Amino acid sequence: MPIKTTLKRIFGIDASNSSLVMAQVAAFSRQVPLLYFILAVNTVTLALNHVGIAPQLLVVDVPGALLLVCAYRVVIWLKTRHQVLSLAQAVTRLRATTVLGGLLGVLFLCWSLALYPYGDARSHGHITFFVGITVVSCIFCLMRVRSAALTLTLAVAVPFAMVLMSKGGATEFSIGLNLLLVTGAMVYVLINSSGDFERMISAQDAMRKLSDENLRLANLDSLTDLPNRRRFFAELEGQIRASARLGTEFVVGVIDLDGFKPVNDLHGHAVGDLVLREAGRRLTALSNDGIFVARLGGDEFGIILRHSGSPDEILGFGDRVCLALRAPYTVRGIQCNLSGSLGFAFAGQTGASPEELYERADHALYHAKGNRRGHPVIFSAEHEIEIRRQGLIEQRLQGADIEAEMRLDFQPVFDTRSGRPVAMEALARWTSPELGPLSPAVFIPIAERSEMINILTRSLLRKALAAAREWPEPIRIAFNLSARDVVSEEAMAQIIAIIETSGFPPHRIDMEVTETSVMTDLDRAEASLLRLRAVGVGIALDDFGTGYSSLSCVHRLPLDKIKIDRGFVVDIGTRKSSRDVVETIVAMCRNFDIECVVEGIETAEQAAILSQMGCRLMQGYHFGRPMPKEAVPAFIRQAAAAPIKTNSAA
Repeated sequence: MPIKTTLKRIFGIDASNSSLVMAQVAAFSRQVPLLYFILAVNTVTLALNHVGIAPQLLVVDVPGALLLVCAYRVVIWLKTRHQVLSLAQAVTRLRATTVLGGLLGVLFLCWSLALYPYGDARSHGHITFFVGITVVSCIFCLMRVRSAALTLTLAVAVPFAMVLMSKGGATEFSIGLNLLLVTGAMVYVLINSSGDFERMISAQDAMRKLSDENLRLANLDSLTDLPNRRRFFAELEGQIRASARLGTEFVVGVIDLDGFKPVNDLHGHAVGDLVLREAGRRLTALSNDGIFVARLGGDEFGIILRHSGSPDEILGFGDRVCLALRAPYTVRGIQCNLSGSLGFAFAGQTGASPEELYERADHALYHAKGNRRGHPVIFSAEHEIEIRRQGLIEQRLQGADIEAEMRLDFQPVFDTRSGRPVAMEALARWTSPELGPLSPAVFIPIAERSEMINILTRSLLRKALAAAREWPEPIRIAFNLSARDVVSEEAMAQIIAIIETSGFPPHRIDMEVTETSVMTDLDRAEASLLRLRAVGVGIALDDFGTGYSSLSCVHRLPLDKIKIDRGFVVDIGTRKSSRDVVETIVAMCRNFDIECVVEGIETAEQAAILSQMGCRLMQGYHFGRPMPKEAVPAFIRQAAAAPIKTNSAA
């Protein structure tokens, strides 16, 4: 390495290494009081030792001026010790320290040499001690700022040693030579120590960068490059504190992609990941300093609007989000059509904790998906009442005597060609001692969320099969399974055990599942239904046509029946599109050799229209309302004696 480069590296300030520069400034700043204290004590001591020997100029005036300079530097340090410096300011301070250190060293050396002609050998020894101990002390105080320490050493110790060696006496020569040797050793230690300091700072900097990167990755969703769930809740907590301090409001939003599950199942996870990435890109395009967007997991995203607006403004923003998510996704030559439902909750009106705000936004999202799919909904006071009621129902359900409080009603499924019932569907009923009768549409979803559904399923299945043993052949029983039943291997094993020990023929059982339940995990659902099929149980797909993945379900699952949702029947007499949908489903069932059951028939006119379309199995109030188990045997006998007639003239 060229000498010039070596000298520049040793004496220079590396402005490109910001971490080292800042560390040098911090280390030197901590030593400033000690440095000037040592200088002041040594200066006063040396001056007092020459009172009456040297002129007043050298005993009072010069040291007084030097002490004033030191005091001034200490005052400057006191004023700026807490100041946050930029890199440029820090470099300037280090360079100024190097220059000032050398200059002060020269001034103190000149003063010491000016005192040397006065006094005896003892005074000369004191001067030598003053220079030596001051240099050593200053080197230790400036150890982290190598350039300043070396400049001071070369400006003071070396010239003073040369002066001593030039005096001609053996004692002065040996002291000067000793000072040079000690100074050389100190310089060696200084260079090694500063090198170790630089390496330590570099290692700390590398560790900090690694830690920062790990922290970034820990708070980043690797698929979309959006903040992840952890970062979302941390941001939410920080926003709550800021809003409490400033007295402001903000808004939390939860987004769910409608129809993503079928895309993932039909086209694979690779396509699904690309869709999620594109959805994240679209949400990022809508974000700014006031809008924080994160991916919470799966196809769920979170939004924090740091500055609240009116409900209309929030809904307007939500409409823009939903519109952006509704645009077609084209990935790998495949066009996927999705939508996004969005739930909002105002902070300050609906709770203080991150979990409470998220739950309320999620509840609003649930309402959006159920009532305004593909649109935004704001959490309201009515939603708050509903949440509290659901919480109360969940508490009562957790403490309920399932065997005593839960019962079953049964609704018939008719074969319109024979006019007789061919099956009875079991429908759960709960009468709570505290809350009274509750609709299954209310307590079943709560049971599913609280994981009580498996307990309910086992209890009600035992009751259903016990009741069915009283029915004549070939009357079948239809029983509904939840999503948790279908995707749980343990729950499925318990269900199969109940069937096998019930004494009721498995071939007269139809287990009904909805599209929503099986699409929760299509692979596990398929495996569970195949296990039921192996026992001899029939499989029916309920509410067909209401989901996004009907054809996928038909293709993948071992189905024996498809039940057309009542929503297509209500206006079948007046709406051609409803008739077209039903005719398409009936034709599909015929092609796949699957029986078709139509739900929700309430009038003879509806039954007649469906019969003309080729529908044979029907269920609804027109054929029989749900009835308690005690009424079923008599209903079956009566229907057998007087079959229902359904024809085009009805």
